[in-house]
Amino acid sequence: MAKELRYVMLLDCYGDLLTEHQRKVMELYYCEDLSLAEIGSLLGITRQAVMSLVKRTGSILENYEEKLRFAERLEKIRGCISRIEAATGRIGEEQLRQRIRKEVAAISSLL
Repeated sequence: MAKELRYVMLLDCYGDLLTEHQRKVMELYYCEDLSLAEIGSLLGITRQAVMSLVKRTGSILENYEEKLRFAERLEKIRGCISRIEAATGRIGEEQLRQRIRKEVAAISSLL
């Protein structure tokens, strides 16, 4: 998984555990794809301060994931759901196929 995508996923999982400032900087950097200089200009801090904050906050997110493994489990659950959806197409009985698809959609909405 690309580093940027990994941090987007970690932000999705653990973003609420960060300070508002940390979350904002990480979202601008990884989700909005702004440069360090652009973020610094927006927030009135130096490019160096932004880089330091991105590195520190990245370490915090990695530490959460190392301990909790929520993002890893979430990715495995999404894989299972995809395989179930693919297998559903091979079920001959339409009513059963629709029922399974409805339940899969319900599970997906919880993620």
